[in-house]
Amino acid sequence: QVQLVESGGGLVQAGGSLRLSCAASGLTFSMYAMGWFRQAPGKERRFVAAISRIGGNTDYEDSVKGRFTISRDNAKNTLYLQMNSLKPEDTAVYYCAAGYSANHVVVRTSPDDYNYWGQGTQVTVSS
Repeated sequence: QVQLVESGGGLVQAGGSLRLSCAASGLTFSMYAMGWFRQAPGKERRFVAAISRIGGNTDYEDSVKGRFTISRDNAKNTLYLQMNSLKPEDTAVYYCAAGYSANHVVVRTSPDDYNYWGQGTQVTVSS
């Protein structure tokens, strides 16, 4: 059974930092492109960042470029999202997702490209 478990969310003041983690089990982690998405209250789930199978390629939503960094440790089956210079508009539930990929360089930005999802972790940024 595939499980993705996010952690690291919480309440932080604007300008602060958080590091999210996503622990994966039940799948061959290195065969999956990974991504982070977020969903604010009353809004659709939106792409935040993505990383290829072996971490060589990444992509970011424009509003987080230069502030967020996605990374992965395939030896630990763990995905990370380092979030710096947080803003109130970053407040959302953050989800990690895994998408099987035969191609080790592909990054996936559409939620339709992902097979498995975590339960989410709440990030709240106060002004």
